[in-house]
Amino acid sequence: MKPNKTIIWSLVLMVIVAALYRVIPGRPANFAPQWAIAIFGGAIIKDKRIAFVLPVISMLISDLIFQGLYAAGISSVQGFYPGQWINYILFATVTLFGFMIKKINVTNVLVVSLLAPTYFFIVSNFLTWAGVGEFVEYSKDWKGLMECYTAALPFYKNSLIATVAFSGVLFGSWYFISRPSHKNVVA
Repeated sequence: MKPNKTIIWSLVLMVIVAALYRVIPGRPANFAPQWAIAIFGGAIIKDKRIAFVLPVISMLISDLIFQGLYAAGISSVQGFYPGQWINYILFATVTLFGFMIKKINVTNVLVVSLLAPTYFFIVSNFLTWAGVGEFVEYSKDWKGLMECYTAALPFYKNSLIATVAFSGVLFGSWYFISRPSHKNVVA
């Protein structure tokens, strides 16, 4: 499908809505559309640079909002913190999972929607345990590593559910928008 103004504005709107959704108070932690946006961008967008930028821009917008709310004393959630750059890199690399989808169908989208947050969970928590980024102290042995992963399980569960749900919405919407219209159908 050739990019046009409608598609571009749809992508811009998607990024903004995702960023705003991420800062909704009371939303379950890690229940956000950014992983799905990364997968969708990798699978659909021909210009791979834009595909990598979409989830990062969405994260940046929501982090700016979080930081503004934090600075105003409205929220206890900081938008920016030490080691956050790691999450940005990992979110961008989730786009690679979208590249793996050669044929867009329910099975492929579902598999990648489970793999991407699993990758993020494994790598980000390993780096946390290793002391890279945010400085959370875990003992540098097998027990400490398992404590780190165990502490992150609720976040992982939410990211799995969110990625599957939001991928369904994004890819499902794309399917209905991009399929040929049936103008000659008699009612």
